[in-house]
Amino acid sequence: MEATALALPEVVMLKPRVFGDHRGEFFESFNARQFQELTGVGATFVQDNHSISHAQVLRGLHYQILQPQGKLVRVVAGEVFDVAVDIRRSSPTFGRWVGVRLSAARREMLWVPPGFAHGFYVLSTGAEFLYKTTDYWAPEHERTLLWNDPALGIAWPLSGPPILNAKDAAGRPLARAEVYD
Repeated sequence: MEATALALPEVVMLKPRVFGDHRGEFFESFNARQFQELTGVGATFVQDNHSISHAQVLRGLHYQILQPQGKLVRVVAGEVFDVAVDIRRSSPTFGRWVGVRLSAARREMLWVPPGFAHGFYVLSTGAEFLYKTTDYWAPEHERTLLWNDPALGIAWPLSGPPILNAKDAAGRPLARAEVYD
């Protein structure tokens, strides 16, 4: 597996080694020892989630204020534009974002640490998105950062108006959002 730190160095792109032959392909999608060696993070994952979305669906930007979750995300069908926003007030990169294309064909994974809001936009006709989390879902602590907050300036590669649920459409701008210290 290879690791690449992105513009926000704690957000890491991971690419597994894929072994292929006449039968098809095999790759190890997660190995705790290798994950720690490559990221420096000794994460314990407690929950796996599987999201299925149509074209132009935008989910996010989500985070949990009292039970922060680290997320190891990947796409198993289709392609998405995946975004992480640093919302740790004490961080030198507070309010900055990084976005990457993740696809089933390229098999990359993205590590989004606790303290970051996370979301994605579906670029293909549909997408299946898997993510491991370091803490359990706690709806009472879930918050949503406004996906199109001008202060963030996220360059979503929209192909039309995004399809949002009510919670995501009503997200708070960073200036009014609960954030981490």
